[in-house]
Amino acid sequence: MRRDRLTFGMMFGIPLMQLIVFGYAINTDPKHLPTVVVSGDTGPVPGAVVQALRTTDYFAIQPEPVSEADAQAMLADGDAQFVITFPVNFTRDLLRNGHPQILLQADATDPVAVGNALGAMQSVVQQSATRELQGSFPAAVIPAPPVDFVVHAMYNPERRSQLNIVPALLGLVLTMTMVNITAMAIVREKERGTMENLLSTPARPAEVMLGKILPYIFVGYVQACVILAAARFLFDVPELGSYALLGVCMLLFIMANLGMGILLSTLATSQLQAMQMAFFFFLPSMMLSGFFFPFRGMPQWAQTLGSILPLSHFLRIVRGIVLKGDGYVEIWPQIWPIGLFFLVVMTLAVVRFRRTLD
Repeated sequence: MRRDRLTFGMMFGIPLMQLIVFGYAINTDPKHLPTVVVSGDTGPVPGAVVQALRTTDYFAIQPEPVSEADAQAMLADGDAQFVITFPVNFTRDLLRNGHPQILLQADATDPVAVGNALGAMQSVVQQSATRELQGSFPAAVIPAPPVDFVVHAMYNPERRSQLNIVPALLGLVLTMTMVNITAMAIVREKERGTMENLLSTPARPAEVMLGKILPYIFVGYVQACVILAAARFLFDVPELGSYALLGVCMLLFIMANLGMGILLSTLATSQLQAMQMAFFFFLPSMMLSGFFFPFRGMPQWAQTLGSILPLSHFLRIVRGIVLKGDGYVEIWPQIWPIGLFFLVVMTLAVVRFRRTLD
């Protein structure tokens, strides 16, 4: 154990990482969810409702009013979790006991992230509306609830967890297999002595690396086809977006993970160490990406750390394309971080690979 310092460090590092992640970062009751308000009524009640929502921990009301088109765009891009719409003459209908409706649209691609917030919103809105009426128009207060809610769970009307988990499995499986298999395959070549035989041929080191990467790109696409077919025919996932766009994004994501696998292979001296390093990378990717737990429920430091990992961005891409039908414009903010990660990791991998050969 003293000689194998990496394994010894993993024995303490992995449990410590699990303790920190589960103890501080994991939260199934997310707060401060971005919310936009579209109001066609300038009366006092909508303002009181919005102010009451500001005082809760669940909603982060955007300061600037937005139009209906902007609100829908923010919902599709993932910039807003909720859209609250007050109709025209909302206050007048409330005073006339007309039970006006409030339209509440929620991005339900992650049902866990919106469940508690929806329940809190209904109680806060009714209490604040009743309080405003009692203060200004005591005679208008009625025993029945003054407001009717119309809740639209966008992109996942039935709030099925399969629609959230199954598409995300594509990114999880690719991360696990691409990093682990690539790192172990290259280290296995070194252990068997065949890497020296490869390098004694006219093939350049870059060509050897390319030859190791290309087969796993094909394997990744085969895995993706199996998962997408199962999602469509076994779990009835709608798959609204473009398969071609998803395939292009998937290529960049696969190459980013393969670059990480090559980098780990230059640090490991045995297949066991390569497997341990791959697991050390896979664990935070799984926990901090929003796969199991709502991403917005984590503290800011955990969100910052999770935003470095390519899986966090790929989950938003695959969920956006499959469930929302997002296009290139909507997913571009998630594409460039994966490309940046690939460039950084691949540069380090090439440098380390050549240094290892020397």
